[in-house]
Amino acid sequence: MTTITLITVIKAPIQLVFDHARNIDTHQDSAAKSNEIAIAGTTSGLINKGETVTWRGKHFGIFLQHQSVISQMKQPTYFIDEQLKGHFKNFKHQHFFEEKDSQTIMKDLMQYETPYGIFGQIFDKLALKKHLTQFLIERNSHLKLVSEKSK
Repeated sequence: MTTITLITVIKAPIQLVFDHARNIDTHQDSAAKSNEIAIAGTTSGLINKGETVTWRGKHFGIFLQHQSVISQMKQPTYFIDEQLKGHFKNFKHQHFFEEKDSQTIMKDLMQYETPYGIFGQIFDKLALKKHLTQFLIERNSHLKLVSEKSK
């Protein structure tokens, strides 16, 4: 199992950041580089506990689909999305939010496991972890920008 942890400090209220983080439209804007769009389930606006979204995006030169569910949510401090269908053996992305000194500390904890045994592990070490980390950094930079503009 691979784990990616990122901390992003955003100068905006916790509820605003929380809502941007679970906003389908904001996610699509942040993932424009990979042409990622929501094609099924909740396809715009805020996603809530128990709701699903199916994403289609171009990664590593091919279009892939990933269906996830918001399995847990406690406003405005955390939510978890987990893969229902996709190319990972397991995939869980935990989003934590804490307000401190008029800022929101957003923590991403992404855990996943690749299929295909040793070949999946090698692909993860050579390319996948770096790709997903960069994807999250770009997403979080966009969240920071829109949240700080909106406050």
